[in-house]
Amino acid sequence: MLAGLPQFWRRVDDVTTHTFQNRLIAPSWPFPVGHSPVFYGWVVWGVSTLGLLMSVPGQTMGMAVFTDWFIDAFQLTRTQLAIAYFFGTVGSALILTHAGKLYDRYGARIMIVSASALLALVLVFISGIDVMSQGLGGVLGIEVGWISFPLILIGYFGVRFAGQGVLYSAANNMLLVWFEKRRGLVTGIRGIFVSLGFSLAPLILAGLIAAYGWRGSLLLLAAIVGLGFVALALLLARDGPEECGLFADGASHPPVIKGNGGANGGLTLAAARHDPVFWIYALALAAHALFGTAITFHIVSIFAEHGRPASEAFGYFLPLAIVSVSVNLVASAIADYTPLKPHLMAMLGLFLMGTLGLLSLGTDAGYWVLTIGFGAGSGLWVTISTLAFIRFFGRAHLGAITGLNASIMVFASAIGPVLFSVLRDFSGSYTAAIYACASMLACLFAAAIIIRQNDPKARRWRALKRTMGRRNSIGY
Repeated sequence: MLAGLPQFWRRVDDVTTHTFQNRLIAPSWPFPVGHSPVFYGWVVWGVSTLGLLMSVPGQTMGMAVFTDWFIDAFQLTRTQLAIAYFFGTVGSALILTHAGKLYDRYGARIMIVSASALLALVLVFISGIDVMSQGLGGVLGIEVGWISFPLILIGYFGVRFAGQGVLYSAANNMLLVWFEKRRGLVTGIRGIFVSLGFSLAPLILAGLIAAYGWRGSLLLLAAIVGLGFVALALLLARDGPEECGLFADGASHPPVIKGNGGANGGLTLAAARHDPVFWIYALALAAHALFGTAITFHIVSIFAEHGRPASEAFGYFLPLAIVSVSVNLVASAIADYTPLKPHLMAMLGLFLMGTLGLLSLGTDAGYWVLTIGFGAGSGLWVTISTLAFIRFFGRAHLGAITGLNASIMVFASAIGPVLFSVLRDFSGSYTAAIYACASMLACLFAAAIIIRQNDPKARRWRALKRTMGRRNSIGY
């Protein structure tokens, strides 16, 4: 039945995972990569990096820049927009685990292309919400806000699902299977560009809005993601080295991997759900999603509360990026040889430090405590979110497991902005919300100490320390 189909649409058996996976696009289309002059994993690295950057319109730092423009254009209050963001994000979180299962079935290539195209369409939809609302409001004789609210809710659902959820997860996971021995270092190098891109995104988007208006900026982003990147990913993305006749790291033979990390190894989603290690990492990552999203969403308002102008609010992201990138690169390289538990504890401790700076943001010391705490913590967050699940649970069901983690993080990111907004409405400041986040981080820090982690790198690290100890004892 498949003989008459063009090679582009043939389904391919992926025997490396002993499952039948529907590869809607053959690995050899439009060209085989097995004889590439450089290890093709580095090409995948480039596509993965761009894929993470293309998710910016679906990330909070991407949408937050448009907040004040949306309030005016859609005739909504800040709290109403935060509530729309909440329900749109929660809706996307409910189906991300299923999207992860589709990733396991169809692979990264088709998911990246599909998610990018969907993200572009949603951006076009959002760009016309004010026109649609005014037109329908005139016909129905009701206020514009009653129509624009459900429409922007749908828009937020779309960008959060396609951008922050599917595109980010698929682009991240695609690279992980191409490298094994230096996975941390390779993803750390990628993290330099991603962290800088994410941190500079508010400034770049603010410049685009100043030049082209909020509507023109959304349409430009849609063209970049939906036309440029879709074409690039369709041509260059590949799901894994084995189906291309290659091995991880460009080796001439399959890597010898202990634990769950091999091509054929991996715990199921059900097993991960019953493992406390999954939950401490998922909840710790979600904590950052909650308060990080809230701070980014309300960044101008938070800085104004402490007497700082909007220019300083947007400028805060640059030193934050420098700290984050530096810590991420070092931590990712070290993580190739060390267990992740110390990284997890350090991340939570640094986030706690950042909340102290947030409480005293009106002072120069508070500003830098915030920047260093959240910046260094964010760098560790990138390392942990990239490496934790493939290290502890393997490749076989990585899409489903990271899909569940993405659902939890996206749900948490939905709570953050509305929590900060509602508590500010009741108390008159953001202080109560900040204390709530600090309490949550303290509880997670205690849990991280208690929960035992069977990290494959921990055994290697203990063996290395014993070897160094023996050398020191005989005078080396």
